[in-house]
Amino acid sequence: MGADRVQNLASMGVDRLPEQFVREAHERPENSKAVEGKDVPVISLNHPFQKVGEEIARACQEWGIFILTDHNIPSESIKALQDVGRQFFELPVEEKEKYANDAANGNLEGYGTKMVKNQAMKLEWIDYYFHMLSPPSNVDYTKWPRDPPSYREVTEEYGKELTRVSDLILVALSKGLGLEEGAMKEAVGGDKLAMEMKINLYPRCPQPELALGVEAHTDMSAITILVADRRSGLQVWKDGNWVAVDLLPGSLVIHVGDQIEVLSNGKYKSVLHRSLVNKDDVRMSWAVFCAPPLETIIGPLPQLIDENNPPLFTTKSYKEFQYRKINKLPQ
Repeated sequence: MGADRVQNLASMGVDRLPEQFVREAHERPENSKAVEGKDVPVISLNHPFQKVGEEIARACQEWGIFILTDHNIPSESIKALQDVGRQFFELPVEEKEKYANDAANGNLEGYGTKMVKNQAMKLEWIDYYFHMLSPPSNVDYTKWPRDPPSYREVTEEYGKELTRVSDLILVALSKGLGLEEGAMKEAVGGDKLAMEMKINLYPRCPQPELALGVEAHTDMSAITILVADRRSGLQVWKDGNWVAVDLLPGSLVIHVGDQIEVLSNGKYKSVLHRSLVNKDDVRMSWAVFCAPPLETIIGPLPQLIDENNPPLFTTKSYKEFQYRKINKLPQ
């Protein structure tokens, strides 16, 4: 498998993008450039919570994404997380391959490369590492990197910090709909809400104007919390155009996922987004998907439905939602 990794391909110094990575013309960054003069909302937690909550709700209604600052996650914790992630991807090929996943057979945890082509038979310019982060009942530490040795300690500490942040966001989303503050957390599984870590590596790309790191999609999760290195390639779809997400040092990027859109009956928007790649620099990001347990039944919250506000989505288990989305079936 090692020869198929994008990181290995990039290290060979290829000067032309292999055909399987060349996107359809309408998808190519050179033909779908981001507009200027639009900025994703930036929200600081250094304000009274009522104001913060209103800003979060508004951003999720209008954009489906916002940048969170002053979140009180120590900068040392974020740096440590990024350091151990980089160290893993710097390991020799044979060491990384010890953690290879088997996504084709449903074994997603571990070191991977998306080798399943889309409908146009195209691939994404990305390698990744995926594993469960919480709750403890979901975690299999044999799927976590053992090298670097500090990976587990660092990642678990970051996960604890994210639990606090995700709880705060879910409270804000509940109150923004006029609900009890615990409504959204309960609806997505309460203390069984899962956190899934995905470290994305975007190697240098010889022709980035023709490629995508991740193609346009919405996240299946309830919310996604992302940190990235200093080079952002994230873009979101807003009012018929792509908008570049300009990261602030130490900030978190919060995405609304499909489950919050369904629960809110469309009041909050699951954001369409994509990732670009770079010719001169390797880029990395750390995404944590906060997702319901598979058996959780997700549908528009009854408190939001009446004769003037009929349900816009069907109700089903998260497992069925996943199956339908992965297989591109109607929801």
